[in-house]
Amino acid sequence: MEFRDKTITIEENEFLIVPRGVEHRPVAIEEVWLMLFEPASTLNTGDTASDLTKKELDWI
Repeated sequence: MEFRDKTITIEENEFLIVPRGVEHRPVAIEEVWLMLFEPASTLNTGDTASDLTKKELDWI
């Protein structure tokens, strides 16, 4: 996970909690599978609205 001031490497079976409001960018060298939990009100593009912003999210 890349942050403005550091990078944190997450290994298999580990997890990371990013506090609300902290800018971050998930990156991976290889394909990964992950489970993401966030409030329904969270935009998938952060505070930037663009063509990539999803208006309707899938519910599982």
